[in-house]
Amino acid sequence: MTSTLTTDTGSRLPQLIRRLTGDEKHGPSAHSTIDVLQVLYDRVLRVTPDTVDDPERDRFLLSKGHGPAAYYAVLAAHGFIPDAWLDDLAGTDSKLGHHPDRLLVPGVEIGSGSLGHGLGLAVGTALGLRAQGLLNPRVYVLLGDAELDEGSNHEAIAYAGATGLESLTAIVIDNSSTTHGWAGGIASRFTVNGWTADTVDGRDHTALYTALTGHRPRRPHLVVAHIDSKG
Repeated sequence: MTSTLTTDTGSRLPQLIRRLTGDEKHGPSAHSTIDVLQVLYDRVLRVTPDTVDDPERDRFLLSKGHGPAAYYAVLAAHGFIPDAWLDDLAGTDSKLGHHPDRLLVPGVEIGSGSLGHGLGLAVGTALGLRAQGLLNPRVYVLLGDAELDEGSNHEAIAYAGATGLESLTAIVIDNSSTTHGWAGGIASRFTVNGWTADTVDGRDHTALYTALTGHRPRRPHLVVAHIDSKG
């Protein structure tokens, strides 16, 4: 579906992504996330290169950290990292690894790539913010559907729903790669534990923006972004 919402970085991202070479195996993983990342950073997240340490910033956690080319390109497009860094992915002196490193890359909140870690970390982040009285920042976490095969996610889903963790939004890229699945679809796995959920075309920027900003009071929110696996 062609987007009806023009985002700010659309003209730059293709050339930036092309500068990242050496991880072609994970190319499909990277390209499945690009539209969600673009809408988040262009329209939704309250964070800039100048506010990466501001306690009131929104947090974005990339659980789907394998194949981070699109993530690095978006960070460069928004000024978090220099464009030139993209030319040396995983080089000897490069700060850009095949998995993002929060200690090396400005704007990265967690080191990620091992499947199943990100949602639990996002729940902990949201709980920590709430305990400190920081009620304005939102926590967004991006997962792949295959990550939901990992049992740690289900404890996080249940806990977030039971505690009404309203500052949390999870985004699942659904490209039909999960092993098990659920009879009612991915959203049903979350809503049974008290989450609200929207399922949208993962290439439609208007639908993504509406879903990403469609969270409700006293409940965590899920956005399922469906990606055609043949695309």
